[in-house]
Amino acid sequence: MLKVALPRPSPDAVIRVDGRPAFANHDFDDEREAPVRPLTRAEAADLAARQPVLSPWRVVAAQWVVGLVVAALVQAFTGERLLVASALYGAAVVAVPGALMARGATSRLGTISPLVSTVNVMGWATVKIVVSVVMLAFASRIVPGLNWPLMLSALVLCMLTYPFALLWRVRPAQPT
Repeated sequence: MLKVALPRPSPDAVIRVDGRPAFANHDFDDEREAPVRPLTRAEAADLAARQPVLSPWRVVAAQWVVGLVVAALVQAFTGERLLVASALYGAAVVAVPGALMARGATSRLGTISPLVSTVNVMGWATVKIVVSVVMLAFASRIVPGLNWPLMLSALVLCMLTYPFALLWRVRPAQPT
């Protein structure tokens, strides 16, 4: 049997600014490096209250707004109903599954336990993917004469609301 010996990292391989080895075993009596301690109930509530809140429904609404703006621009520049329908369908492929997931992920089922909440979100994420794929598969049957480039462009623009949603988070009012 072939055995391979791998080198172990030396505890003094990385030296901190103060000259001590980074990975050295040391006790945590030092105030500068106290171990992580669990938060009290009040500290946890205070931390949660300071975190920005973002409703998934706000993101879904933004996706519909982006889709409607794209459709309005298409209507203004081309005036063709088929192209407007293609843009709206592209928005629907993003927003309808997003609304389904928002509805499922914000249900009371997710508050039972962390495990149930995780399974709930994963399940609704799967539903979202399946519905999106089915909507794309049946796109040409639902909108005869569908303009695929325009539909996919509207779809991508609606999907771009996700990264921007992080910027829209509302900070709760700070008590004075």
